[in-house]
Amino acid sequence: MVASMRWTIADLAALPNLREDCRYEIIDGELHVSSQPDWRHQVLGDTIVAALNAWGVRAGKGLAVSAPGVIFSPENAVAPDVVWVRRERFAAVLGHDGKLHAAPDLMVEILSPGTTNIHRDREAKMDLYFRWGVLEYWIVDWRPRRLEVYRRQETQLCVVGTLSEDDFVRSPNLPGFSATLGDLLAQIPEDIGDAPATEEDDDGA
Repeated sequence: MVASMRWTIADLAALPNLREDCRYEIIDGELHVSSQPDWRHQVLGDTIVAALNAWGVRAGKGLAVSAPGVIFSPENAVAPDVVWVRRERFAAVLGHDGKLHAAPDLMVEILSPGTTNIHRDREAKMDLYFRWGVLEYWIVDWRPRRLEVYRRQETQLCVVGTLSEDDFVRSPNLPGFSATLGDLLAQIPEDIGDAPATEEDDDGA
């Protein structure tokens, strides 16, 4: 029986002709390749970054970044949709290569349809983020206009709330931040937000 290859960031860097319209991530040595997301996915990510920074930068609390490279180890390198890092931790988290090399305080993934994408965000990344010390994880689905909040407990990231548009997004890890989910989704047309990302949909980031 032939063992499957365990990918590292060095292996990925050595690949010729990486496509600019794809996102490459490595989780526990497995290479995940997905297409670039829908424009609504991108707009929502930018809106979350803007809301977090309107609070965090002004108050000196921290910094949010859209789709940064996060390298936990040679076999674990991901590009979450949004991260937020406390100001006092940022220098320790940021590497000389401009990538993040330790756990952000908050990581956000915006769901894309398809079995592969849903498994990656809900299972593989959930486990990875817990193991590397992420305090809080948001999974957002703009179709049903819903946000799931997971916070770190002893053995896992546990769901502590599922928010709809009228609910306020607040957290003890983000003291003073407050926005309704509806505010964050304001740029996403409502007439296309009536169905969640499902496993039956075609895969794509």
